[in-house]
Amino acid sequence: MSNTIKVQLVKGLIGTRQDHRATVRGLGLRRVNSVSVLEDTPSVRGMINKVSYLVKVVS
Repeated sequence: MSNTIKVQLVKGLIGTRQDHRATVRGLGLRRVNSVSVLEDTPSVRGMINKVSYLVKVVS
């Protein structure tokens, strides 16, 4: 379990760019405060960095 990462959606998607909404959806997040457990890979890190103003990494 050491190479997993938990991501939480902390801000709504209304008014955001379409590709950012698709990225959040790709992370497995649907609504505000939903949490997704993902593998800690460079591609997932890049997705998190792209929408860093919408999500939070929780431990």
